[in-house]
Amino acid sequence: MKEPTAKPIKTSVTPATEADILAVTIGTPELLNSTVYLAEYDPDWPVIFMQLAQEIRGVLGDSAGLLEHVGSTSVPGLAAKPIIDMVLAVAASADESAYVPQLETLGYKLTIREPDWYEHRVFKLPEPKVNLHVFSAGCKEIGRRLAFRDWLRHHPDDKTLYETTKRELSQQTWKYIQNYADAKSAVVQEIMGRADGKH
Repeated sequence: MKEPTAKPIKTSVTPATEADILAVTIGTPELLNSTVYLAEYDPDWPVIFMQLAQEIRGVLGDSAGLLEHVGSTSVPGLAAKPIIDMVLAVAASADESAYVPQLETLGYKLTIREPDWYEHRVFKLPEPKVNLHVFSAGCKEIGRRLAFRDWLRHHPDDKTLYETTKRELSQQTWKYIQNYADAKSAVVQEIMGRADGKH
């Protein structure tokens, strides 16, 4: 396999401005103003996900469609922020009344609402730390997140490239965690370009 290059590539992802972050955040966005802590991979992460998924399905019942572990904590051996990222598909993510009250009974708090980006919603759980991303069933962003996870699980060169990039960026100071996430977009697109080329 050709070694991945670390050179920056052009990206169509425009980094979020502070105004962008304020516009989609419910309440006051949490300031980071620091570097980003990356933990070594913890084999308990998928176990925690399974427990959380069971709880979510318990309160949502048939309203819960696909529910998957995504993000770096879902890739064995990959260092990550110790936050479990999950993606949930519901019939219509804009219809908050169909799922928000049920998730709130488990302690999840709706923190981000993006009507202009696939009607994306983000919930946070403080303990264990969780980011729950909600989209409508069939949303192409769900497929993209799953494809990225699966590619990293089976391609160690790209997993190393991604981890090296994350470690370098994590040492910088970021005002918001979204700024750190946006800074990774070029390498994510580079890797996804290879993943898409293989399908």
